[in-house]
Amino acid sequence: MDAALLLEYGWVLLILIALEGILAADNALVLAIMVKHLPEEKRKKALFYGLAGAFIFRFGSLFLISFLVDVWQVQALGALYLIFIAASHIFKKYVRNKGNHAHTNKDIKKDSFWTTVIKVELADIAFAIDSILAAVALAVTLPETNLGTIGGLDAGQFTIILLGGIIGLVIMRFAANQFVSLLERKPGLETAAFLIVGWVGVKLAVYAMAHPSLHIISHDFAHSGLWKGMFWVILLGIGAGGWFLSKEKKHTENEAL
Repeated sequence: MDAALLLEYGWVLLILIALEGILAADNALVLAIMVKHLPEEKRKKALFYGLAGAFIFRFGSLFLISFLVDVWQVQALGALYLIFIAASHIFKKYVRNKGNHAHTNKDIKKDSFWTTVIKVELADIAFAIDSILAAVALAVTLPETNLGTIGGLDAGQFTIILLGGIIGLVIMRFAANQFVSLLERKPGLETAAFLIVGWVGVKLAVYAMAHPSLHIISHDFAHSGLWKGMFWVILLGIGAGGWFLSKEKKHTENEAL
């Protein structure tokens, strides 16, 4: 791999790390609410079992999707799903539940330990699907390497998706608190992250429409420098907007003391 190819792969990996971090923080908040009613020791076990299951699911689904990723129907469904979860998040946050983001204790049913583990497991799987599809959508349009193939994916692309998945789990397990703190200071980053997920869905849709079986748009355009430039400029614009336009929350209570 030459320097330019390594730079492009490294750039995509950095974007995935940032995206995984923000999504993992949001997911960690949900999981914390789900296990809050358990004693501390059982709480840690429930999270461990749930994350272990998510780890197995991520690897299994990654190898499966490596064989299906070149099927345009899979690409189209993945694109629609990513756009849907982005639109759904924005609708729930700014339309349906405007001004009401927090869960109260009354909203939390105190389930048994294993019922909680199952719920955490299902939530982890749902989060894993989001992350894997976003990673695939970013990786499949990377230039192919000379490293061979794994399933239906170039080995370089597969490695980027695999690293993104591992990093996502590590962040959710060990670094989520730091990202939670960042989201508390810059709440607009959460919206920006979901907008990026939706924009990545658009990219996957373009890739699907350029599939030889459909050929709705030109294959050359989907892989052109013009489209790649447009994609990255808009993606970085969303991220910068989320950072600079987000009103930083100040801890007025601490300042008053």
